[in-house]
Amino acid sequence: MDVLIERDGRAGRITLNRPRALNSLTHDMLHTVRAALDAWAADPSVATVVLTGAGERGLCAGADIRAMHDDAKAGGAGYRVFFRDEYRLNELISRYPKPYVAVMDGITMGGGVGLSAHAALRVVTERTTVAMPETRIGLVPDVGGSRLLARAPGELGTHLALTAGSMTAGDALHCGFADHFVPSAALPGLLAALAERDPAEALAAYAAEAPESELAAQRDWIDACYAADEVEEILERLTACGVTEAKEAAEQIAAKSPTMLKVTLAALRRARAHTSLGQTLDQEYRISCAALDHHDLVEGIRAQVVDKDRNPQWRPASLAEVGPAEVAPFFAPPADGDLGLG
Repeated sequence: MDVLIERDGRAGRITLNRPRALNSLTHDMLHTVRAALDAWAADPSVATVVLTGAGERGLCAGADIRAMHDDAKAGGAGYRVFFRDEYRLNELISRYPKPYVAVMDGITMGGGVGLSAHAALRVVTERTTVAMPETRIGLVPDVGGSRLLARAPGELGTHLALTAGSMTAGDALHCGFADHFVPSAALPGLLAALAERDPAEALAAYAAEAPESELAAQRDWIDACYAADEVEEILERLTACGVTEAKEAAEQIAAKSPTMLKVTLAALRRARAHTSLGQTLDQEYRISCAALDHHDLVEGIRAQVVDKDRNPQWRPASLAEVGPAEVAPFFAPPADGDLGLG
C-alpha cells in the first residue's frame, strides 16, 4: 500500500509509504488520504490525525513529476484532475476540524508541503529540508505554497520561489512553514504520546529550542533586491549589490524558465492580497492548468528528471520576450472551470 491508514490509540495515523520514491504522490494516494480524513472527521474515537513519511529520507518529495511529464505530453488531462483533487485536499487540511499534526522530518517538498504546511501543528527536525522547487522544472509554486511564500517575512518568500531554494528547520519556522522543532531522536516518543495525549501536551513535552534561521540573517540584501516588481530589476539588484550569496541567487534565477519566473513573481504579488488559502489555490489551479499546455513544463522535467542533461531549452528563451501578454493566460480561468474554493 502506498499509504498506510492506521489507528494508534486516540490518533489516526497516515503514513506515506513509497520510500524508494521519497514518498512522491500519486493520484490514488491523494484519494486514500482524503477518504481517511473524511471518515475520521466524523469519528468521535479519533482525537488527532498524524501525518508521517515512511523511510529515513523524508516526508514527501512532491508529485510524481515523471508521470506529470508523460501526462503533459499527452495533453495534460490526467494532471488537471490530479491538481483539482490535490488542491481541494490541501484546503481541507487547512480547516480540518480535529488537530492535524504533520511530521516534516527530512525532505518535504512541493506536494509534501501541501499535505503538511497547512496543518494545525507542523513539526520539523534537524534533518528537515523544506522547499517549493517548482521553478526548476518550468512550473510555479503551488499546493498553497505561493500563499505561504507571499506571507513569509519581508522578501524571503520571493527569494525562495525564484531560486527554488531550500529551507532548514530554522528557516521553515521563521518563514511560517512550521511551528515546532523536535529532535529526530525524540520522534518515537512524540508519536507514542500523540496516541494517548492532547497534541499540545505531547508537543510541549518533546519540543526543543529551534536552530537559528540562516535566511533571517540575510534579510538586508534579500529585502532590498527582491522588493522590485520586475524579474529583470531583481536580477540587476542582485548582481550589483556586491554580496556573494546575491550573485549566486542571480545565477540560479537566470537558469530558470523566463516565463515561469514572471508568472511566479506575479502569483506571489497577487497572493499577498488574498484573504484565504482557497483564493490562492484557485489562482494556482489556473496557473497549473495553463502550465500543462506550455512548452517549458515538459522541457523542464525532461532536463531535470528524464534525460538529466540539466540543459533546458526554454521558450521563450529570454525575459525580454515575456511580457504581460505572455503572463496573462496563466491567470485566466481554465476551460473546465475554476476550483471555486475562494
